[in-house]
Amino acid sequence: MSTTHVYVAPGFEEVELITIVDVLRRAGIDTTMVSLTETLDVTGAHNILVHADVPFSAVDGQLADMIVLPGGGPGTQALAASTALHARLHAYREAGKRIAAVCAAPTVLARTGLLEGVAATCFPGCEPVLAEHGAVVQTYQVVTDGHITTSRAAGTSGLFALELVKLLAGEAKATEVGRAMLYL
Repeated sequence: MSTTHVYVAPGFEEVELITIVDVLRRAGIDTTMVSLTETLDVTGAHNILVHADVPFSAVDGQLADMIVLPGGGPGTQALAASTALHARLHAYREAGKRIAAVCAAPTVLARTGLLEGVAATCFPGCEPVLAEHGAVVQTYQVVTDGHITTSRAAGTSGLFALELVKLLAGEAKATEVGRAMLYL
């Protein structure tokens, strides 16, 4: 079974976090919400409190099959300020693991040097940060280039999450979960 660590930073975008975690779990992917800090209760950008599964230190030295960064303005700022997270992202890249980010969070990947020469998308208005750090900026809703997947915003979270399912569990599982959610 594939494993995923979804990071929960203070000020995260609630729609993104919950959608991603929900869809991955519906697909049977072992998904752990990792607090960016040692505090498990984390408040989102719209004052919704979420209880993360584990603190940052609990997964020190552990690499899941994929690391996911939800966005949100304050959440992205917290992610960008964490040098420990940056080191963890580089460990994922060096191990050939998948890395995913949505909304403004792709700027964290750009600033840590992970998007140089990589096709990526982000929240509208954040493109200059990606371009400044060598990303090949796209305006598609979801972009996968090699081991990195990025997406635009809260409104694309479902498509983004289904792409992550496809990458970790296959297209048939992504279609199955997507159809069940859409009642097709």
